[in-house]
Amino acid sequence: MFWVLLLLLAWAFAGITCTRLCLAAVRTAAVDADGTTADHGHALTLYEAAFLSGGPARVADVTMVSMARQRRLLLAHTGWATVVDPRGHDEMEQSVIGAIGPEGQSRIAPVRAAAAGAEAVGRLADGLVRAGLAVPDGARTTVADGMRQVRAAALVVLALGLTALLMPGQTGMPRLLVALWFALPLTLTLSCLAIARVEVHPYSRWASPAGQRLLGTLTRRSAGDGDGDERSFLTSVAVRGIRAIGEPELRAAFTHRDQPWRE
Repeated sequence: MFWVLLLLLAWAFAGITCTRLCLAAVRTAAVDADGTTADHGHALTLYEAAFLSGGPARVADVTMVSMARQRRLLLAHTGWATVVDPRGHDEMEQSVIGAIGPEGQSRIAPVRAAAAGAEAVGRLADGLVRAGLAVPDGARTTVADGMRQVRAAALVVLALGLTALLMPGQTGMPRLLVALWFALPLTLTLSCLAIARVEVHPYSRWASPAGQRLLGTLTRRSAGDGDGDERSFLTSVAVRGIRAIGEPELRAAFTHRDQPWRE
């Protein structure tokens, strides 16, 4: 009756992972409910839109792109950032300049990482969470992680079931009945995945449902604004990331990777 132990193990994997996914979905629903009291008239700033779309790293990207477009920061296609104007117009720009350092030149990758972790970005995130527009830090990726765990559990249940069926002389009962027993936890995991896809997807790592709605409004308004080309460009970068940059050299500055033989 060794197959019974395998069945119990299969139920343990299925039960634990499905429970975690359900709890994550409940937390996501709570964030959605909090979003009903959010300030829907809130006008998103460029930095707020960047954070809700791509998190702290996106805020750093938008800040550097904005400074580069104003010729206050030189972003070379070789992956270097050079300060032209050392006076930051706001906290975000001051964080970027501070990350570059007193020499006024640095690789873009470490500058991006340091600026993303600056206190100014943390305060921006806290304000968006309080406004009900951003997902609290502890709730980020929980649903996605839960779904990955349930998918892994489904594979484990399937493997345990096949192991029980392929072990000769261990079942003590018809193989079809053993397969049906293992089909129960497998059905549970697959059902949880299907329900999560319907009820929770799409989900965002950074923006709450209220924040996603504001992002949609901002994108439509920016697209219809024919007079604010620069603003529209930066909004596109904030929402879509560096892939929205149409200038090859500027885009190459962010995507450049050194070869091993280069210094």
